[in-house]
Amino acid sequence: MKDSKRDEKEIFYDLNLLCSTPGYAHVIAYFCFKDNLIRFTEKIKTGDLEHQYSDDRLVRTEISTLVGLMIKHKLDFSMPLPNTMQYLIEKTETLLEETHSSMITPIIDNIKNSNIFTKDLKPFANGLAMREPIFYGGESAYSFQYRDFSIKKYSSDNEWLKANKGFYIEEAKEVILCLIDIQIKKLNTYIKEFEQIKPEHWTMLPAYIFNIEEIVNETDLKPSTIYNVLKAFALPKEVHNQEFSTINDFNISNAYPIITLENDKYLLFQYYSIVEALYETPFYWLCNDKNYLNEAMKNRGDFAENFSKERLEIVFGKNRVFSNINIMDSKNKVIGEIDVLVVFSNRAIILQAKSKRLTIEARKGNDNKIKDDFKKSIQDSYNQALLCANLLDDCNYRLIGSNSNEITINRVFKEIYIFCVVSDHYPALSFQTQEFLKYEQSEKIMPPFVMDIFLLDAMTEMLNSPLHLLSYINKRALYYDKIVASNELTILSYHLKQNLLMDSKYSSFYLCEDISEDLDIAMIVRRDGVPGNDTPDGTLTRIKNTHIGRLIEEIEKTEDPVAIDFGFELLQLSEDTVYKISDNIETMAMNAKCDGKHHNFSVLIDEGRTGFTFHFNDIVNSDNIKLLHHCEIKKYSQKAMSWFGISIVPQNLALKFVLSLEYKWEYSQDMQNAVKNFNNYKTIINCSTIQVEKQRKIGRNESCPCGSGLKYKKCCIDR
Repeated sequence: MKDSKRDEKEIFYDLNLLCSTPGYAHVIAYFCFKDNLIRFTEKIKTGDLEHQYSDDRLVRTEISTLVGLMIKHKLDFSMPLPNTMQYLIEKTETLLEETHSSMITPIIDNIKNSNIFTKDLKPFANGLAMREPIFYGGESAYSFQYRDFSIKKYSSDNEWLKANKGFYIEEAKEVILCLIDIQIKKLNTYIKEFEQIKPEHWTMLPAYIFNIEEIVNETDLKPSTIYNVLKAFALPKEVHNQEFSTINDFNISNAYPIITLENDKYLLFQYYSIVEALYETPFYWLCNDKNYLNEAMKNRGDFAENFSKERLEIVFGKNRVFSNINIMDSKNKVIGEIDVLVVFSNRAIILQAKSKRLTIEARKGNDNKIKDDFKKSIQDSYNQALLCANLLDDCNYRLIGSNSNEITINRVFKEIYIFCVVSDHYPALSFQTQEFLKYEQSEKIMPPFVMDIFLLDAMTEMLNSPLHLLSYINKRALYYDKIVASNELTILSYHLKQNLLMDSKYSSFYLCEDISEDLDIAMIVRRDGVPGNDTPDGTLTRIKNTHIGRLIEEIEKTEDPVAIDFGFELLQLSEDTVYKISDNIETMAMNAKCDGKHHNFSVLIDEGRTGFTFHFNDIVNSDNIKLLHHCEIKKYSQKAMSWFGISIVPQNLALKFVLSLEYKWEYSQDMQNAVKNFNNYKTIINCSTIQVEKQRKIGRNESCPCGSGLKYKKCCIDR
């Protein structure tokens, strides 16, 4: 990227002048076609979205800026000459690159003025530096999320919408769905027609122009309803976006992305802009009606809470998710309020939802406004959740549900997670969280997880079992300040591909946006019905059919705290370690089946912090005293903080039970003697260094270890 030597106002002035050029709409259409469309053949696959993360691509906010500047001037759709068209394209790219360079300069200056080898490195320490990720940061919502969530967001406001705008929210969604279908058909048609026309006449602009009749022919909606929808999201003819004088000013084309043309025609450049407007713009209509303002605000708050509750119920079940809980003291005074509470085994999630957007002044880099917006959106939400977390496992306080009945649940928790959820796109949320959030951490209360409802939706969609979701939440909390990414979807995608594990030798790591491609594809397949892979190849697929994978499936059916703790540890394992342990499970089970004796092997993981002992026998009522003693010996000998004992049926590898030991290691002469006299079951897999003690390979002509007296090749070799 070139260093910008010019003032940003000068660059913006030149960009505005360029957008006033006759025929500039053809340039915008070119960028929309090149940078916004996803092209695939029979099914969408990895690589089809690669261009969406290219440095050469214009992001949606840049294209919206071009649209916003173009509508400041009289529209002229005359076709530029080929040389002029090429000049306009290249000049646009140059000015936008110069703009980006200007906006990123404060970040570079902050880095230069910091010691990169200390924790004092704060590239986003001020508002001017935060402008760049706010403007250029990746979209936090998928287009189908805006489209579909709008129904839930405004269903309670439907009567107002019908009376004041002439349509229900469901009808608006249908019109917009029809628009994208019409647009895609036209784009495909115009591409084919390029073969019959001269290159100097190539333009994609007609594909972005439509009329009401086209929608009428594709839907059962009344023409008047379609007209009302288009009118509601169309830029009024008398408005020319004159207040849009800097790149961070309010750009009215974002709120009203449809441009009204002559002869009852309309122009829509970006489908994403219209679904985003569907999700966001109606709220401002509602609030402008002073008589309806209070109802609108209530419905908005209810939407955030209800949506969060519904998504968590999909994972945990309705019986484990509670909403609108008051925490009351002995005098029946409300001490704290929880929007949504999840209780699963010995874990809890406290979710506080807020409906607050980043203001225009904050987007402009006003330090005080950025911090004030963050305080109202996130910090206040976290402070409220923290208070409730500290009261949650104290039985002196009662939990009263929305039905005024007391909630009776397990009140002893190993870990409590805090979710701070916002219901709107909040640009650069992850960067602002790391920069501004003041939080506390205790033995039970984990660092907070700050997100929007779009991430919550994606997490609960892809990690739709309690164990998998809680394990990811746990890892994300543990790495709270160690991962740098412009978007939480990137981190989730990385986890689905690689498992969110960090080598202790690294203090932090940075994730690039293109990691999101696998998650993007899976969500598109699931929500838009596009043919393709609905689950990224990785964490959820690669170990599924291993013995460890099957153990995890069994654990997911229980709420036993010990089993859940063990499940967490299994989900921390690397793929190589899973395969090594699975191989040993199979070998030991075979040995136990052959000779009918007890067989064990132990695993040391996480640099000796904890370990497992797998125990195999045929006894129906397994003697857990023997396994407990074995685990005590192993834990002591390895000086581990904890140890798990796992009893498994050799015949079908079913899980009998899990026991655990968790206490600080202390020297004991009795244990020293016990370790010295303990000679059995010495197989150890040290997964801290991914080293396995190889078992001696049995020769084909040796006696079978099962004790049958036959040679190995004629007995258990194939078992």
